[in-house]
Amino acid sequence: METTNLNYTIESQDLVYNVTDAEGVSTQVIYNLGDMAWVITAMALVWLMIPGLGLFYSGLLRRKNALSMIFLSLAGIAVGSFQWFFWGYSLAFSDGAGPFIGNLWYFGFKGVYAQPSIGSARIPALLFAIYQCMFAVITGVIAVGGFAERARIGPIMVFLFVWLTIVYCPVACWTWNSNGWSFILGGLDFAGGGPVHINSGTAALAIAIYLGKRRGYGTERLAYKPHNTAFCVIGTALLWFGWFGFNGGSALSANLRAVEALVVTNLAASTGGITWMLIDWRLERKFSAIGFCSGAISGLVAITPGSGYVSAYYSVVFGVVGAAGCNFATKLKYLINVDESLDVFASHGIGGMIGGILTGLFAQTAYAAYDGITEIPGGWVDRNWIQLGYQVADLTAIFAYSLVMTTAILWIMHFIPGLRLRCSEEAEIVGMDDYYLGEFAVDYIGADPELRLTHHELDKAQSMGSGLGEGPSTPTEAEMIHHHGEKYPAPGGGRVDQ
Repeated sequence: METTNLNYTIESQDLVYNVTDAEGVSTQVIYNLGDMAWVITAMALVWLMIPGLGLFYSGLLRRKNALSMIFLSLAGIAVGSFQWFFWGYSLAFSDGAGPFIGNLWYFGFKGVYAQPSIGSARIPALLFAIYQCMFAVITGVIAVGGFAERARIGPIMVFLFVWLTIVYCPVACWTWNSNGWSFILGGLDFAGGGPVHINSGTAALAIAIYLGKRRGYGTERLAYKPHNTAFCVIGTALLWFGWFGFNGGSALSANLRAVEALVVTNLAASTGGITWMLIDWRLERKFSAIGFCSGAISGLVAITPGSGYVSAYYSVVFGVVGAAGCNFATKLKYLINVDESLDVFASHGIGGMIGGILTGLFAQTAYAAYDGITEIPGGWVDRNWIQLGYQVADLTAIFAYSLVMTTAILWIMHFIPGLRLRCSEEAEIVGMDDYYLGEFAVDYIGADPELRLTHHELDKAQSMGSGLGEGPSTPTEAEMIHHHGEKYPAPGGGRVDQ
């Protein structure tokens, strides 16, 4: 049984942690408040990414399903935070972990206090735990994108708790825990290219395969444009802003390595956005806001594993190659005939793989040492040829594990009463928002049918040269075709395929 006490230094007010063990040996640890303040801020920035992701997802969907993604992003924070407190942190970062997964030493955050964290001796374990909580939560919410427009909301939250326990925690353990097999092997992943992006992107692919195709897949019904581009732009802005805490905070200290991570993060996002936008420009000769946002996110995903290891010069390569690779990867779903509506696998799965491979090529000893502590042999640019092999081994293991285990979870839940994830056809027609939430991101249901019908009546009155008072008849099928190919609703009802 150990006794602990805390106090602050007189000169700098740094936090002093004193511990006396059972043998009476006293140890003193000093935490710099600047380091702690930066990681606290980074934690809040990563939290902000989660509703940002929900907005981005929401904007890409049809109006009738938009709110469900925003809701699931916030509900995901609640479910993921409880899972992390309950046993997630202990399974991923316990000191007595094995090469694959941890134990329950820190169940319910028991004993997670002011001792030096397993991630860095520069911050206390409690701060490290809440910072890593945000990584677990956003990983789960990224994966939830695979459920878009055709899954029951209640079982999704059950799935999230189970998935974080069985899939995320082992991958985080073997990547970042000092006892993990990939960590010991020498794999480099500074901020989560594997545990976060490859893991969640592959899970989204497995979810899409399990759920099957949406109603109307392969027809004009699903040839829609994002319902709210502004949501996508605002969501991307929040993601880009929060990613400074995601990558920069992973230095776990306010030092030069954190600054370098901020620099390369911003550059990769910038070049990624421009690259994707230009690739799309060649098709329609128009600059696409959605294309720019998708490219910026792809650049951010790609730089994540290498953000603490590479120079600003090479971050441009991460942005360009990451965005180009993810752009062309959006065609994979057609090759494998999978309805992956939000391209989560293309952006996060493939983007994370590209980032992991590029880290094996461009990681440098000098930049990793910017924190004054880290020593790595570097990648190919430092003539460490085996590093690429370590990177490929890690990303292959994560892809295979996530695909197999996610599929297993989905099918086990499929046969448990009340936990089947695929929604009914009626729910898919009405939309997730109305059917499961009874609320809407954009309140169009009540007014829209009336406005459309009035528009139809005005058009008909003008064509007949008469007023509306004559009482227009119910429009025919041909009359209900909008000049953009869109149908007006029949009287008394609105479109349900938006």
